[in-house]
Amino acid sequence: MTNPSADTAIVKLEDVHLSFGQTQVLKGIDLTINKGDAVSIIGPSGSGKSTILRCINALVQPQSGRITVDGTRVDQLTKESERIALRKRVGIVFQQYNLFPHLTVLDNIVLAPTRILGVDRREAEKLARELLEKVRLSEKADAYPGQLSGGQQQRVAIARALAMKPELVLFDEVTSALDPETVGEVLWVIRDLIRDGMTSILVTHEMRFAEEISDTVVFTENGRIVDHGSPEQIFHNSDNPRIRQFVGGLSGGRGAVRDGEGI
Repeated sequence: MTNPSADTAIVKLEDVHLSFGQTQVLKGIDLTINKGDAVSIIGPSGSGKSTILRCINALVQPQSGRITVDGTRVDQLTKESERIALRKRVGIVFQQYNLFPHLTVLDNIVLAPTRILGVDRREAEKLARELLEKVRLSEKADAYPGQLSGGQQQRVAIARALAMKPELVLFDEVTSALDPETVGEVLWVIRDLIRDGMTSILVTHEMRFAEEISDTVVFTENGRIVDHGSPEQIFHNSDNPRIRQFVGGLSGGRGAVRDGEGI
């Protein structure tokens, strides 16, 4: 998965602190991600994983620290127009699909490029159909979200994010709401995107999948990055007993993907 030419940082967090009221959520986060990298953030619930993604995408603003995305100081964005401009370049896929139920699959994907980017409808539809083929849902273009399984809806959500042609895609526990039978089909799509060189940050509990696709694995707990390194280092050679306990407790679960099947 490592891209040897990707030596330029596209995302950099430096001493990022964030609190909600009296609750400290991030306590000095330092993280650098290079173009073309796939980074998985793992750790117990409530450790700040998803909040890191929301800071990168300017959905929340830290009280202190620096966040830079491809030259843009995200922590200094004060206008909604500036945040929208950032989100054109940084896609995010959430645990919940958030598709518009009254629009077809095709219209869900076409909406943002035409409304926000000003792309011609015919051009947007052409790209949408290409993306549906990529996520193996070509036959569902005219279906409505309520006619799809959870895994299919999540694949549409991924296609919708890709329709904006982002430089970076954030995946926030995108399989957490899925039943075990549909997890594999979503992970297959993400793996394919990473193999194509998409810069990706994943918050996930799919340990075997994270081990398979990541260039770097980051372990968080209590609002801090406890350790980071290669999948081999984090999953098999960590000298931190807490990481060994956490990984050992979850690694037997679902998550590996081979030939499009979750195993």
